[in-house]
Amino acid sequence: MKNESNAARTPSSPKEPSQLSSYGGPERRRHRVFVTRNTEYHFRDGFCIAVRDRRTGDFLEGHLALRRRVNGGLRFFSNGGIAPNGGDPQPGESLYFSSDERAAHEGADRSRELVTSPLESVERPPRALVDAYPSRRKS
Repeated sequence: MKNESNAARTPSSPKEPSQLSSYGGPERRRHRVFVTRNTEYHFRDGFCIAVRDRRTGDFLEGHLALRRRVNGGLRFFSNGGIAPNGGDPQPGESLYFSSDERAAHEGADRSRELVTSPLESVERPPRALVDAYPSRRKS
């Protein structure tokens, strides 16, 4: 089993002080990748726009997470306890997608809740991968 994501990794800390950013404003990056053991969940502006199998690198076109917003994280404990996190999911927590009330009335797949396996990391995708998202491909 692969131990690393196919998504490019950005250094967690710059190697030289000249690389440090003095920008103190709000986060402006639009894309994030939530990486679990087997899957990458790619988000733009808070919505899941692509899901990719880590083993094959293939995008999964019919995944339940697509076009949905993550509602937080869930941490599962060995004693059976669950701790919710209504903010951004952190490594060790599972992504939680709640059901879409409108879709529930229409019988759509988004009427189901979705909980992923625990996150291994949260990353920023490389530009080449963003350009390869199924929603961005030119036909």
